[in-house]
Amino acid sequence: MTGTTPQRRPRKERKENADRRRRQLLDATYRSIAANGLQRTTFDTVADEAGLSRSIAGFYFKSKTGLLAETLRDLNKTYERHWKAALEAAGEDPIVQLVALIRADFDPLVFNSDFIFSWYALWGETHFLVLTDDKDSDDTHLGRTQASQDILTGLLPDEPDRAAEISLVLEAVIDGFWNEGHLNPKGTNPEELLAITLRCLATYLPEHREAILSQT
Repeated sequence: MTGTTPQRRPRKERKENADRRRRQLLDATYRSIAANGLQRTTFDTVADEAGLSRSIAGFYFKSKTGLLAETLRDLNKTYERHWKAALEAAGEDPIVQLVALIRADFDPLVFNSDFIFSWYALWGETHFLVLTDDKDSDDTHLGRTQASQDILTGLLPDEPDRAAEISLVLEAVIDGFWNEGHLNPKGTNPEELLAITLRCLATYLPEHREAILSQT
């Protein structure tokens, strides 16, 4: 009688399965942070949220610190891909570009309780979460801010101080509304917050008011 040798899965399939498991665990970490807070998020709470065993969570992420660092990296990358895609899709009109950047910050992909809770919780721990392979813990938000400032500078080439002021106000308004979404998730309406932000922008750019408000 001849024994049979178990066939190993093809490398591509193994990688796809591993990527899928990691994605499940990262998404579950967002949910766990929103439900339990950062301190009470553990391999057990993440595994429960993912519907996987604790041993699987431990296989892919060797420690809670490693899991949180990877979640922060994923958070940054998701946010960066999102606003860059919105900007790319906006075309060449600077007002459309600026509105697209603002609209991206209120999109349900990022403006939701799981994402925002994780954003505030993990950014508060950046001194303890070592992102070994990237500097984008700083660049993610700075890149988005710089994109907005560059658009405003192009709109107001002869008024750099005004462009810088509007950029600063926009960031303060959006950050304030994200904070409101963090503190009062059930009482915030992203569409209303977007409309308020665009009206604020129109006030600071009266010469483009009609074009801005036409996109609300």
